[in-house]
Amino acid sequence: MGCSGCSSGRGCSTISKGLPGGCRNNGSCGTGGCNKLGLFDWLANMEMPGAAQCDVVEVRFKNGRKDFYRNVNNLSLTVGEVIAVEASPGHDIGVISGTGEMVRLQLKKKNIPLTSPEIKKVYRKARQNDIDKWTEAQALEEKTMHRSRTVAVALGLQMKISDVEYQGDKTKAIFFYTADERVDFRELIKKYAEEFRVRIEMRQIGARQEASRLGGIGSCGRELCCSTWLTDFRSVSTSAARYQQLSLNPLKLAGQCGKLKCCLNYELDSYLDAIKDFPEVSDVRLKTKKGEAVHQKTDIFRRTMWFSYLDNMGQFIALPVDRVKEIIEMNKKDEHPFDLGEAVTKEKKILLREPDYENVVGQDSLTRFDNSRRKNKKPNKAGGRGPNRGPNRGNNSNRNINSNRNINSNRNNNPNRGNNPNRNNNNPNRNNNPNRNPNPNPNRNRPPRPDRPQGPVPDNKP
Repeated sequence: MGCSGCSSGRGCSTISKGLPGGCRNNGSCGTGGCNKLGLFDWLANMEMPGAAQCDVVEVRFKNGRKDFYRNVNNLSLTVGEVIAVEASPGHDIGVISGTGEMVRLQLKKKNIPLTSPEIKKVYRKARQNDIDKWTEAQALEEKTMHRSRTVAVALGLQMKISDVEYQGDKTKAIFFYTADERVDFRELIKKYAEEFRVRIEMRQIGARQEASRLGGIGSCGRELCCSTWLTDFRSVSTSAARYQQLSLNPLKLAGQCGKLKCCLNYELDSYLDAIKDFPEVSDVRLKTKKGEAVHQKTDIFRRTMWFSYLDNMGQFIALPVDRVKEIIEMNKKDEHPFDLGEAVTKEKKILLREPDYENVVGQDSLTRFDNSRRKNKKPNKAGGRGPNRGPNRGNNSNRNINSNRNINSNRNNNPNRGNNPNRNNNNPNRNNNPNRNPNPNPNRNRPPRPDRPQGPVPDNKP
């Protein structure tokens, strides 16, 4: 939905300055994808035998508002053309969204007779001055909506102005609002007439209709159903969520309108048909020799019901529907089976299939770099974290068993070791050397300075 006109609900229609928007197809989008509640004419190239051509066309206005108009002047009209139609008062400008036999089917679907006098007339194809005035009216809508909200708040009315739509000739404005209670807006209409100088019409809509007009993206990632194709808003109850085994979380079950999501009804009939064959176990306990079991949950489409014993509620046991019916019939006859069946908490060994290709690279292991640093790491110094450090350093039996250590076996067997005449402790010249142990640093014995701290410097680095 890339057209700039989609934000206003007018698809590929003209935007400001009279330029075509989005795909630049001047409103005649061939796929109809840019239109809210678009209609695909699958009968476009077919002629109905023995039936006159339908002279009623479907016209789309802002935010998916549609109506039917009769082509009394036999104009050649196609989908996407901008036309001027009858309004009350004056005339309105809209885009044709359907013609031919599809319109006949739409009238039949909505129970509107083809010859109904309530169907208004098509005046003409829109002229350039009609389109210019229509574009100016579109530009006023957002500004008017913000101003109307301010006036409503100033009067203290409990209502919300959700959208404003100007008529094509700028003589009338429709204000769409939502309110929980009845609102007396007689004073409000007077204020609006003085402020905007147009004819005022107030139209109340519901929360779902408001979401349909404004549009948006749902939690599923797609556009809202009510703004693309859904027109029949049926009531949705929480029982639809219970039948589908959904958690009753209002944050997940509510849509943008604040009501329950309409899509809860889409698959409800399938669930109701599938659950007919299931036994009613809400107030039934399955009695066995191991004890009584209560129902926990149900997988409808797998036809599986889960039970757990009263003394072990954390252990779920899966039973097929036929087995549950069998145990219920046995309990009615005052018979008790030994147990329910196999518990699902038992661990099952999963066999991994080996790949059928060769590892030509040889580097596929995720742990191939784990031991590379440890092999090349040098032994720690004293006080380190190595296995030979610490308080058990002296108890290491492998410490001195290095076969490559050079041991001089003749060290203590030298007969001349103690006969060195120069190795005499009584050497008179030993202590007479004036240069022995000199003190080359003159500041060695200097007293410490008072401005400098003494002792080891503490490590205060962060």
